[in-house]
Amino acid sequence: MKLTMGFIGFGKSVTRYHLPYLLVRDHVKVKKIYSRTKKEEIENTYKTHGIEFTYELNELLNDAEIQLISICTAHNSHYELAKKCLEHNKHVLVEKPFVTTTEEAKELLSLAKERDLVIMPYQNRRFDSDFLALKEVLEKGYLGEVVEVESHMDYYRTEAPTSPGEFYDGAFYGLGVHTLDQIVSLFGKPDKLYYDIRSVRNPKNPDDYYHVELFYPTLKVIVKTNHLVKVPYPRFIVHGTKGSFIKYGIDRQEEFLKAGMMPGSTGFGEDREEHYGVVTYTDEQGQEVQREIPSPTGDYGRVYDSLYDHIINGKQKLVSDEEVLLLMQILENGVKGDNPKVLAFN
Repeated sequence: MKLTMGFIGFGKSVTRYHLPYLLVRDHVKVKKIYSRTKKEEIENTYKTHGIEFTYELNELLNDAEIQLISICTAHNSHYELAKKCLEHNKHVLVEKPFVTTTEEAKELLSLAKERDLVIMPYQNRRFDSDFLALKEVLEKGYLGEVVEVESHMDYYRTEAPTSPGEFYDGAFYGLGVHTLDQIVSLFGKPDKLYYDIRSVRNPKNPDDYYHVELFYPTLKVIVKTNHLVKVPYPRFIVHGTKGSFIKYGIDRQEEFLKAGMMPGSTGFGEDREEHYGVVTYTDEQGQEVQREIPSPTGDYGRVYDSLYDHIINGKQKLVSDEEVLLLMQILENGVKGDNPKVLAFN
């Protein structure tokens, strides 16, 4: 059985981060894409795969064959579009950020539950190679009890032309939504958080820097992005009672996609060997061990595999409703009021 779907939006998000993975999957069929404007040359590329294009939203919403709609539009349009999709009895996948407030998220999740539908954010970075390597190390117990985690995703981009926007247009809602979701998926709800969110390049712009600390009973996690980092930190630094794990280099899927390589091609998304993580720990015999951890190959298409399994086969949803609300609360609390600040998490 195939899962038949459509898209709202036809920008870079769709053509770079969604369609390349869907076109190599047999169990998900993209039937129709709604776009506000006609892009004939680009559309023709995908029409060869049997994808239809429409410029009337209702034509997509009223298509009885379409079970799932993926929303890839401006951040502030997600809530209204997702609500319309649910009201037309469609399952919904929403690009990041899911919505802009916790109340919007609660309403959509409630509506989906009432109608026995699925709505979920596109947390594709749960399938980053670097994050999958970290999960492997944690699952194998090399580090013992983990006491500290640092997650860095930094850049060196000195140019920052003035581009005023809303709180949801900055790096915190744009990238922190992924890096924080990774931590929430591993460790759940923290007891309290420290926030430092600001713009370091141009104060007239939305934030381009965030430093968030999540405090758990026996664990502290630091999640950080800075656009003025010339010499990169490790992607992950993890310390535990038995050892440490260090991993340099971010997932390379985006790099390959930008270069025109497609999922399924030889070597797509593979990590560089020199960036493989290294775990150093004390084994059960008291011997010090240093082990290289080859990075599992990342695959953003696994988000759609998980949706297929949930919608068609009734398996557990990749991102739970509780995780969606927890992350929205963390994001929203971070942009309210002044920074830096410490908040107890209720």
